[in-house]
Amino acid sequence: MPFDPSKIRAILFDVDGTLADTDDAYIARVANLLRPVSFLFPRRDPGPLLRWGVMTSESPLNTLMGLPDFLGIDDELVAFANWLSDVRGHKPADRYVLMEGVAPMLERLARKYPLAVVTARSERSITAFLEQFSLRPYFKAVASAQTVAHTKPYPDPVLWAAQQLGVPAVNCLMIGDTTVDILAGKRAGAQIIGVLCGFGERAELEQKGADLILERTAQLGDLLPPP
Repeated sequence: MPFDPSKIRAILFDVDGTLADTDDAYIARVANLLRPVSFLFPRRDPGPLLRWGVMTSESPLNTLMGLPDFLGIDDELVAFANWLSDVRGHKPADRYVLMEGVAPMLERLARKYPLAVVTARSERSITAFLEQFSLRPYFKAVASAQTVAHTKPYPDPVLWAAQQLGVPAVNCLMIGDTTVDILAGKRAGAQIIGVLCGFGERAELEQKGADLILERTAQLGDLLPPP
């Protein structure tokens, strides 16, 4: 079925690679660590090789991310990660970079649609991200990795978010950059838009059933009718 904006009554957003520029942040941090050996890379820039590594490893990484959920130990791993973060005195918000144009897009869309976050991040991590950029008021529901029994690519968090917004899943639009976002939305019965500003590539997003592909998340603000 072709993408049908007239059916949309609520919008659900992934975070990493969709709202947060996570891959560029990862690449910048690793490139900085590799600065002493930058002479080993073409043009003394490890960035292109690192980006290639991120893009080509997307599918295996998604599988690994879903393994703790499948084994039923995801809550325990999150608790351990939170404990380790506390021990190190790490501030998770320091890691985040907001995608260009996302803030004004959310402000515009929130005037017409109820919005929700559907992420595989921990509750602590997603809270830190939303607070850093003052985005929490735009979202009426936030589904973290611990909100429901199973996270993406299961449909559970999409169905939960739709229920919280009081909108049938078939009238929801899921926005994400990876195959797990596409699969979760599709299995819940929602329409799905894939974005190319994160970890996924056009061919795999289309193959998994994305109804539409955008280069950048912020383009969604121009695609949907104004309030």
